[in-house]
Amino acid sequence: MARIKLNVPEIVDYSTVIEVRITDLNYGGHLANQALLALLHEARVRFLTALGFSEIGSTTQPGIILADAVMVYRSEAFAGEQLTITLAADEMGRSSFDLYYRVSAGERPVADAKTSIVFFDYTKRKSAAIPPAFIEALQGLREQQS
Repeated sequence: MARIKLNVPEIVDYSTVIEVRITDLNYGGHLANQALLALLHEARVRFLTALGFSEIGSTTQPGIILADAVMVYRSEAFAGEQLTITLAADEMGRSSFDLYYRVSAGERPVADAKTSIVFFDYTKRKSAAIPPAFIEALQGLREQQS
């Protein structure tokens, strides 16, 4: 069976560090798959906060909803390790974009991932256009990085 290949862009829009907790481990003693998804969620919330957005939105801004998620494991991670998670937004559409993640423990790659993000109006229960303020904030973040 062929493994999924994920081409994570080289750009980095945001980076954060999260420690692997004992409750993030599975019976094999390493980072569990559902825990990795939760760590990606935490990194995504931090990224959105840095841009002035939230997952649930507000009266003036739509929130987001996930359309899909892909995770490709590269090595184990263990309790107490500091994971660096870098995020890069790409493939912008009318109402959606892909968010790529690189997870590493020091120099060791742990996982690559991608989530497809759709802006979503929780009041109307339907997708919404990407807010211009989001694009502007992302461009500002990228300018700070360079």
